[in-house]
Amino acid sequence: MSKKTKTKGAPAPASALVHFEFLHPTAASVCIAGSFNDWHSSATPMVEMGDGRWAKELVLPPGTYQYRFIVDGEWVTDECGREMVPNPFGSRNTVLHVGPVT
Repeated sequence: MSKKTKTKGAPAPASALVHFEFLHPTAASVCIAGSFNDWHSSATPMVEMGDGRWAKELVLPPGTYQYRFIVDGEWVTDECGREMVPNPFGSRNTVLHVGPVT
């Protein structure tokens, strides 16, 4: 008779706190949209920090994401990102790699 054993999978990787920051001195509103929020242009508003600085912190599970900023209704590439890929609209998305918290 064979003995069946149950194997437990590895624990799910922990999510990471990701800090986004954007500088636009004349913006009235800034949001961030990406693969982490199904590209909803107004779902994730950023917080005005003063002096044209905008910030947002998100908790994201490990993975690779693409995103863009929406500044006063206009889609804008994060030029400070390390990696970018072309998108179907003739512009670029910034790529974000999120690893587990260690």
